Amino acid sequence: MRTSLNVPSELVEEFDRVWREQGLDSRSRAVREAMSEYVEAHSRLEATTGEVVALVGFDYRYHDVIRELHAVQHDYQDVILNTSHTHQGEWCLESLFCRGDAERVRELTYRLRDFDGVRRVKVMVIRERA
Repeated sequence: MRTSLNVPSELVEEFDRVWREQGLDSRSRAVREAMSEYVEAHSRLEATTGEVVALVGFDYRYHDVIRELHAVQHDYQDVILNTSHTHQGEWCLESLFCRGDAERVRELTYRLRDFDGVRRVKVMVIRERA
């Protein structure tokens, strides 16, 4: 199947550099692998149940979304134990240390991904109790 995507040119250049360094045959092969990894990570997150301890890390442009991000964090204060924040130029990096129901942590993750000003959201489940 052929498809087209809108991707910033800087990201395409970096992506091309990486897959070539790894010795892959083509950009298509690299995109398929990246898509598979994305689907696997989503499936793992969806399959997680019970109480978890997790780290949710994300980076964002401070001025674009800070008020909205604070509102989301207040909505999930039942699972967010504490936060860590650092400035990296115009970008900020935030870490949320969470404990609680996996569904609430998953909802928090999806809410954070819903902001245009948030570049990436990564979740690491440290401990899971069924």
